[in-house]
This record gives sequence, structure tokens and C-alpha cells, in this order.
Amino acid sequence: MVKKIVQTAGRDALGDFSPMFAHLNDDVLFGEVWNDETISLKQRCIITVVALAAEGITDPSLQYHLINARNSGVTREEISAIITHCAMYIGWPRAWAVFRLAKEVWKDEEKAVELTEKEKYQKEIFFPIGAPNDAFAEYFVGQSYLAPVSKDQVSVFNVTFEPGCRNNWHIHKAEQGGGQILICVGGRGYYQEEGKNAVEMTPGTVINIPANVKHWHGAAKDSWFSHLAIEVEGLGTENEWLESVTDEEYGRLA
Repeated sequence: MVKKIVQTAGRDALGDFSPMFAHLNDDVLFGEVWNDETISLKQRCIITVVALAAEGITDPSLQYHLINARNSGVTREEISAIITHCAMYIGWPRAWAVFRLAKEVWKDEEKAVELTEKEKYQKEIFFPIGAPNDAFAEYFVGQSYLAPVSKDQVSVFNVTFEPGCRNNWHIHKAEQGGGQILICVGGRGYYQEEGKNAVEMTPGTVINIPANVKHWHGAAKDSWFSHLAIEVEGLGTENEWLESVTDEEYGRLA
């Protein structure tokens, strides 16, 4: 069911001064004409914007109808194409004036369009994503990023995985102590030890990885994923990188 247009601006502004004009504005123009279902509300909004632009009207009435157009489903790309087309007939200065209003009305949508998936994800997490993890790229399937959080006392890094990215099987070797702690800070991913089922990681999940245990961790297929990696001090510590997690192994995860 189409939402009925109700307008009271005429009576609010001119109800006492000119009841007839208020009636024509609220009851006829917006009450009958705007609610006629022969053409869609979106089409009416576009026609009205074009008519006002052609008359060179760029006061709050045009801004109102631009907002009405946006709320009726006209996208930033569509209004841009509409004004550009009109410019060929109504004149360049008038089109510029309409564009200035339209940019303000659609500014939020414009910003959203310009954001990359990485930028959108960065807004969801507290820690920085950091730079591409090029130094360790050979040990990852897909793209990962690395951001140092602390290098004093205890090394802490935020590791971010694009959807589907995971590191190879590896072992944090140590003669004594050692190992690693993972704290999920964004998105959804997995940790898996050899011979065990994968553990899903979501924000707040803490994984304690013992030394000398073969394992891997990475993002879910449909989600970015970030965890803090905290190295546990020990004697004779070193990282041993092994084979990659196969597509078959990874494909079995939900």
C-alpha cells in the first residue's frame, strides 16, 4: 500500500491569512494531485525537482523536494544524472545551483559510497588495521595487515585478515615457556590446532596457544577478522612456518 501524502504547511503558514490558498495547497495539490497513483511517488518527486530547477527556484522549496526525492528512493547517481540531463535544457548556472543543494541532501550517501570495505571495517574496530603484512605474505593465503600496538615489555600486534584469509599451519617453538595469546577484537574467524575441531573466534574470544603446538588462525569466508597477537616470553623461542591450510580443509568450516 502506497503511503498517503499529508501536508499541513499551507494551513500552518496561511490558514488565517488565506484559507483558500491553504486549502488548495494542502488538500488539492498535496492531498489529491500528489496522492494520485497514476504515476509513482518517485516519478512525481523527479518531475517536481525538474520543474522547480527549470524555473530557477533554488530556495527551501527545492531543498524540500530534493529531500522528498531522496526519501522516495532517488539515489545519488540518479539525481546526478537527472540534473546533468536538465542542464542541457535549463542552463548551466541553474544546474550548478541545484547541484549545490543536492550535494548537501545526499552527502551521507556520498560518503558511504566512497568508503572501501577496509575503511568500513576500520570504523567497526578500535585498533588500527595497519599496513599490508608484506614481510609474512608468503605464509598467508589472502591479504593480511599488521599494526604494532606495543613493542615495550610485551610485544602486541593487531593482525587483520580480509575475508577468506588465513595463515599457514605453524608452531611457536620454545624450550621453556613461550607460546602465544590471541584476543579477537573484530569480525569473525577461526583458530584450529592439529587434530582438533576449529574454534570460532568473535570479539572477546581469548585463545591461549601452548608452545610446540601446530595450529593456524584466520578469517571466516564472509567476514573480516582481527586479533591481538601477544607473544609469551620463553627460552629458545622461534616460529616454524609449515604448509598452507588447503581449500578443502578451509572449505569445511561454516
